[in-house]
Amino acid sequence: MMKTLNVDLGDRSYPIYIGQNLISQAALLAKHIHGKQVLVVSNETVAPLYLKQTLDALQDFDCQSVILPDGEQYKTLEVLNLIYDKLLEKRFDRQCTLIALGGGVIGDMTGYAAASYQRGVNFIQIPTTLLAQVDSSVGGKTGVNHRLGKNMIGAFYQPQCVLADTDTLNTLDDRQLSAGIAEVIKYGLVRDAEFFNWLEQNIPKLLQRDSQALTYAIDISCKTKANVVSEDEHESGVRAILNLGHTFGHAIETGMGYGNWLHGEAVAAGMVMATDLSCRMKLITSAELERIKKLILMANLPILAPNEISVEKFLELMAVDKKVIAGQLRLVLLKSLNFAIVTNDFEHKLLLETLKQVRANAITESTQTVLIKT
Repeated sequence: MMKTLNVDLGDRSYPIYIGQNLISQAALLAKHIHGKQVLVVSNETVAPLYLKQTLDALQDFDCQSVILPDGEQYKTLEVLNLIYDKLLEKRFDRQCTLIALGGGVIGDMTGYAAASYQRGVNFIQIPTTLLAQVDSSVGGKTGVNHRLGKNMIGAFYQPQCVLADTDTLNTLDDRQLSAGIAEVIKYGLVRDAEFFNWLEQNIPKLLQRDSQALTYAIDISCKTKANVVSEDEHESGVRAILNLGHTFGHAIETGMGYGNWLHGEAVAAGMVMATDLSCRMKLITSAELERIKKLILMANLPILAPNEISVEKFLELMAVDKKVIAGQLRLVLLKSLNFAIVTNDFEHKLLLETLKQVRANAITESTQTVLIKT
């Protein structure tokens, strides 16, 4: 049975559809397409699996497709030009619709192309990874990376709808599934203690791809994201709490080279770093920190930062962050297991202790669970 949520943004509101076999539902897609021209953007991994199915559902439209290389390392202005090239070669007009068929990278790039092509055309999100279904496809953040910082070039631009077909998760590899669970855990930490408790009991079901558990996790995650985005679309206030672990995580992704650590893996380690600092500031207890680390490990995610990035390099990379205002680094920290804050009120020496400790652990702990494949 299909579930429908709503992101309430006035005249830019849109639905999130969650269910099985949604890609094949032509009528569901058609009601969100207002012109005749449609460009489906996908990548070399997803296209062989779902492009034909998508195009079959769009037979009433003038459809084209463009296939991008797969990976965070290709989330660049250079690769973005492949979308513009296709739009211009085929003379797409302002009534066209772009469809993002893929994970977070495809969604971000397609959304930014839609935001900027002829100063704005419609687009639809069809996320095919768990991370994209619970997080990146919802809320209108679009963009590309720069060699000096992740997601530093982009725009807030909302889709016409999000179509989360849970059947696509059956073809997701285990590493990508765990990466998506990292963002699911985040929602429990920042706003929903009951959901955090549920995750402690149900991570094995998510890893086993239990359809009922996955649908529930996607539903709760999207509800939380939709509510926060409705309160603060452009991240001028409360929406920043959804970046728990991301300042540390983006530093890991940039420092290790885009694509070596998956976004969710970097966020998982980043959440441990943020909550470790929260514990050092006596905002949460050591027992709560251990619960968080245990849950992240249960999801087959790393809890330690890469020792290849020095403390000095971490600080340098964290300074290139969208939450930096007037030169002041702001971090998302926890005051409890369901209450996150955004603050620059932390002692620098405690931040250094966190950075040094996680690196020390990464170097000395032979029993650590770090699953990154570089």
